[in-house]
Amino acid sequence: MLQCGFFDLDNRYQKLDERDPLTSLNRLVDWEHFRPTLTVVQEKNRKSRAGRTPYDVVLMFKVLVIQHLYNLSDDESEYQIKDRYSFCRFLGLTPEGKIPDAKTIGLFREQLVEHELMGTLFDDFDEQLNAQGYKARKGQIVDAGFVDVPKQRSSRGENEQIKAGEISQRFKDNPNVGRQKDTDARWAKNNEATHFGYKNHVAVDNAHKLVREYEVTSAEVHDSQVFIELLADNTSADVWADSAYQNENNEISLAAMERRSPVHKKGNRNNPLSQRSKKSNARRAKTRARIEPVFGSLTNEQSGLYSRVIGLARTEVKVGMMNRVYNMRRFVTLCRTDRCAI
Repeated sequence: MLQCGFFDLDNRYQKLDERDPLTSLNRLVDWEHFRPTLTVVQEKNRKSRAGRTPYDVVLMFKVLVIQHLYNLSDDESEYQIKDRYSFCRFLGLTPEGKIPDAKTIGLFREQLVEHELMGTLFDDFDEQLNAQGYKARKGQIVDAGFVDVPKQRSSRGENEQIKAGEISQRFKDNPNVGRQKDTDARWAKNNEATHFGYKNHVAVDNAHKLVREYEVTSAEVHDSQVFIELLADNTSADVWADSAYQNENNEISLAAMERRSPVHKKGNRNNPLSQRSKKSNARRAKTRARIEPVFGSLTNEQSGLYSRVIGLARTEVKVGMMNRVYNMRRFVTLCRTDRCAI
């Protein structure tokens, strides 16, 4: 066996820097900014100091970031951290040191669910973006994407009970079956495609294509029902969206909020769109289409169209991390383009 040289590990890290996206992420993101929010998960009365010291909360948060960057399960995350020098360096661990196991990663994520920290963590990073000069500018674009989950094999009667907020007797008699049933997910149809699961509603600023607000709902909730809730602060009053968001109530709400409405016009069989409206929609579509690469990134890089977690609360954490990691990727890209001196 060859003996390792004194500078071999440093040389290996230098080679990794040439292609490792985690290096830029570690340099650009202020991870300590998340600590005040994350410390809540360890605020509990301990009867004694016996037992293993818990892993650092910022380290565990960075493990979840790795999971979404590379689309890893808890078990695969444990293995890859053991196997990869780049992951160890990103987490501040030594290759031969102790690392969080799969169960620890899962428990930490459950603690984020329990304390409902996703919204606060999302705002924490938004503060960093604003501080670096990436404030929301030039208006905002709103859209939604489906997040499918494994389809449930329930009877028609059980489905009716689930919709009514009741628990089937079969689930009560067999808790192991009940735990595997996602009673928060719903069916929805979009054109010819059928989906079962949830929706990720997002608002993106037109200038930087960063996600500024998001909401997670079950799949049957119509896009227009959470339209107003998504609107965030922006230097422009313009709000772009497709024709699904066009209705009288939303128009009235936008006017009351002093927002302009370049929302696509919608025709019907008895009242088709005029040529003028069609040209107006085509002109607006050039701006509205800027949100499509966001969903493309969530889908292609983070498997955003599918989730294996069960329940709305866990899905909110999953989707929240997905949107946040997209913003981190986008932040690195913007800094590379603008040559940030950080």
